[in-house]
Amino acid sequence: MKKAVWIILLILIADQILKIWIKTTFYIGESHPVLGHWFYLHFTENEGMAYGLKLGGQLGKLALSLFRLMAIAGICWWLYTATKKGAGTLMVVCISLILAGAIGNIIDSAFYGMIFNESSYMQLATFFPKGGGYASFLHGKVVDMFYFPIIETRFPGWVPYFGGDDFVFFRPVFNIADSAITTGVLMLIVFQRKIFPSSK
Repeated sequence: MKKAVWIILLILIADQILKIWIKTTFYIGESHPVLGHWFYLHFTENEGMAYGLKLGGQLGKLALSLFRLMAIAGICWWLYTATKKGAGTLMVVCISLILAGAIGNIIDSAFYGMIFNESSYMQLATFFPKGGGYASFLHGKVVDMFYFPIIETRFPGWVPYFGGDDFVFFRPVFNIADSAITTGVLMLIVFQRKIFPSSK
């Protein structure tokens, strides 16, 4: 269980330090190259799911936040029972990554609206502004910053529906928490035979 706690704490600390730094020093849409045209720190916020996906309106936002809280409770129980049953290190690492990512993003949704003012193209966010935050509990926005436009091109004119449109791979902007969830899930898929050995 100690390994799981350390993994979760390290990811949460890194995730929140980076998010708070981006939130308080970048304007919305501000972008800085890290590795040429391949990797940028690009500040954006989303009101929905990982990689900027959305669930409509304030009711959808609340429903998503409540779902996240239930998912976190379920993953905590999964991690607890797995460690009690002596699960292997690989499984504990996978669950810990998923849990850390889920907690990292729910922190934004739950508290950022109350402790920061609105970020904009002309205004930097500040901690505990005098007029209060920009949203209520569970209605905050998730801070994203990693952008990898590895391929930027245009679809040929003969391609149905997309002919002449711009194409960017990889377009979504994401954060450390998103990366942790994705890594944990991919590891569960790739190493499923080792993590979930057959009972035969």
